[in-house]
Amino acid sequence: MSRAKLHIKKDDTVVVLSGKDRGRQGVVLEVYRKKQRAVVEGVHFVKRHLRPSQMGEGGVVEREGTIHISNLKKVE
Repeated sequence: MSRAKLHIKKDDTVVVLSGKDRGRQGVVLEVYRKKQRAVVEGVHFVKRHLRPSQMGEGGVVEREGTIHISNLKKVE
């Protein structure tokens, strides 16, 4: 399976075209080429439940989730 050529790269500024965060702008933090998804700063927050460990305490942490590339548009 060949890798898809994507129009979005890391550090690009993008705007969200659809979904609950439609119209928001942010900077691309990561791109997952095989899944055709991207993580955008300040957009699409998801809750992650963490178990306590020696490194830190547990609890519910919010962080950015992934968004499909087709829902993003590069801002020029």
